[in-house]
Amino acid sequence: MRRAEVGGRLTVPLDVPILAGVRPAPQHAGTHARPVEVADTQALAVYRRLRSESFVAEQGLFEASDADDLDDDPRTIVLVARDADGVVQGGVRLAPVGARDIGWWTGSRLVVAPGVRGGAGIGSALITEACRTAVARGVLRFDAAVQQRYRPMFVRLGWEQWGTDVIGGVPHVSMRFPIDRIRSLVSATKAALAEVLDPFGASWGDAPAGSLGGQGYVGDDGAPVPGTDVIAACDAILPAMIERDPEWAGWCGVLVNLNDLAAMGAAPAGLMNAVAGRDASFVRRVMGGLRSGADAWGVPLLGGHTQIGVAPALAVTALGRTDRPVRGGGGGYGDALTLTVDTAGGWRRGAGHTQWDSSSARTGAELRALGRLVTDAAPKAAKDVSMAGIVGTAGMLAEACGRGAIVDVDRVPTPDDAAMGDWLTCFPGFGMLTADRPGASRMGSPLTVTAGIGTLTAGSGVQLRWPDGETTTALPDAATGLGPA
Repeated sequence: MRRAEVGGRLTVPLDVPILAGVRPAPQHAGTHARPVEVADTQALAVYRRLRSESFVAEQGLFEASDADDLDDDPRTIVLVARDADGVVQGGVRLAPVGARDIGWWTGSRLVVAPGVRGGAGIGSALITEACRTAVARGVLRFDAAVQQRYRPMFVRLGWEQWGTDVIGGVPHVSMRFPIDRIRSLVSATKAALAEVLDPFGASWGDAPAGSLGGQGYVGDDGAPVPGTDVIAACDAILPAMIERDPEWAGWCGVLVNLNDLAAMGAAPAGLMNAVAGRDASFVRRVMGGLRSGADAWGVPLLGGHTQIGVAPALAVTALGRTDRPVRGGGGGYGDALTLTVDTAGGWRRGAGHTQWDSSSARTGAELRALGRLVTDAAPKAAKDVSMAGIVGTAGMLAEACGRGAIVDVDRVPTPDDAAMGDWLTCFPGFGMLTADRPGASRMGSPLTVTAGIGTLTAGSGVQLRWPDGETTTALPDAATGLGPA
């Protein structure tokens, strides 16, 4: 059994890869790119023969056979490269680590036939496709052990070293392929907020500096209306989503706003909307979704604004009431980070793996019960999981608290048919992140799964912690730049 050593500390066993690669972007494929495909039965036999010839007979890394448990794991993917005549010239395999796929995979057993090694580009083509495959499968951590002599090449290709090892008497380094899916999502959706909202960071009239949302409520899901017990929330729906699925867009206009009120511990009192579309028929479809959502949650539509003959648009404002708002920035150092999420339902058709629909099959009574969970639990801090995904929202909550966060990936509850990378970056329908002292204010419901998934820490940003104790950076710094509440 082989283990990676990091700073003198032994971690979980690593599989033996002899792996080289490049970032999974077309511009890195180069002129030597080869067609790569998933191995069929015949190609798999050739690949395993090439492995044995290279790793057992030629290099002596194994005494009799290089076969292991991954070869029998049905989740393992083997990719092969063929020449113009269809002859297998090399292959590589990739597979998840552990019984539960939590988005941690290894690449291993890269082999190229002796007669075509060198400048043919076969290894690079194989690993380019392996990296693409891993990312497409929702992988967030992709590791490999490579021979020490190949380390400079790996560094040039963007891989990062995180440990060392000795395999068959040959020095190896533990390398990691950087996957920045979470960082890219948050950068695209939240990172510009401080810049575009900069005027509100200065004093305006009698308002104190940084008072956007009300003192103590910077970055919250809703804003208290001064001098009242009213909470106001407002969200817009992406135009592409409105165009693709008008009724669903209307439903989501209600869903996201009522989730925002729920995160503040507020009971909904009414909805207003501004809707636009190319013709009356299209606008009626959007309004049909709004009406369905309002009826399901039992919240009145109070009116709004309608425009016809223009590009599709939808913004919804929700009003709620509470005399004890739950702040997004109410947590402190050492507080437990808890996720309460509805894992029922499935991926919304036409939305890729970005929207999880857990709400459309729920009864009105169930939807209203979900909306009361934060009110009943009264945690120190809460935020609705929205378009920044679970980890991005954790970063926003931590930032509002003036902290960083660490998320234990294997403790995040997921649906059976959702890859971890997809799940951590999607809009889950109903998901609430709360922060409180360990064991306190946990939200329980037969409709949801609740789990402690991490901790608020010193510093900023979000780290992902894996079962071997290693951490990877999901967000290097604050999510929005708005700062603490």
